[in-house]
Amino acid sequence: MKPKISIITVNYNNLEGLQKTVDSISSQTWQAFEHIIIDGGSTDGSVGYIESNVQLFEYWVSEPDSGVYHAMNKGIAKASGEYLLFLNSGDHFFSSKVLEQNHQEIKNAAIIYFNLQVVEGHKIFIKEYPEVLSFSYFVNDTLPHPATFIAKTAFDKTNFYKEDFKILSDWKFFLDSICKYNLTYKKIDTTLSTFYIGGMSSNPANRVIKLDEKQQVLQEEYSAYLQDLDDVIIYKDIVSTFRKSRIIRLLVKLRLLNKF
Repeated sequence: MKPKISIITVNYNNLEGLQKTVDSISSQTWQAFEHIIIDGGSTDGSVGYIESNVQLFEYWVSEPDSGVYHAMNKGIAKASGEYLLFLNSGDHFFSSKVLEQNHQEIKNAAIIYFNLQVVEGHKIFIKEYPEVLSFSYFVNDTLPHPATFIAKTAFDKTNFYKEDFKILSDWKFFLDSICKYNLTYKKIDTTLSTFYIGGMSSNPANRVIKLDEKQQVLQEEYSAYLQDLDDVIIYKDIVSTFRKSRIIRLLVKLRLLNKF
């Protein structure tokens, strides 16, 4: 029977992270999914660990690749689930019951995203995402791939991840999906996964690469949007500031001002 969900884990020389991810996935109280491992030819013991737990995986491979997005694309090609979730080595589910509690929500949209627990050193917080997505939102932020289910058919419409990008191909995918191809989406207001700051995209040394990749996409594919973008962001910030104002909240409460 075709599984509803394919969980894809990309790994390269991160045995400790891989163990954490596999333990989290294998301990889920709801197990009607397939787990796929795409390893980039690790030499740190990851392959031996995968081989010793081979019964947990529907498919695995260890071979050189050209980067994380090439590996993720290989996972997409092998996945047979209706929805795909990328839980790469080091990421893990928020709890052992999170799939049991939420798997019935995985339907009726091409992109289904949850909140994400973020760990940054000793700082731990829940990052929440908006219910309404827009171009101006994606200019400054993205969706969390460890907490977002993507219909496999979405990749037929948007193409796979851009493999020559080093950091922002998942951001490009989400931007294109929502703003170019108008794919359906919905937010589930609960926390699905945990992500640890310190990976490739969050490394300060990679800020220049991130900026270059973002500018390439915006200037080559969304140049018409950029003409109005500055004003949109300015007005959005002004409205957000007013909404947080105690005076504005009081006027709304007294019904002297309509809620906006």
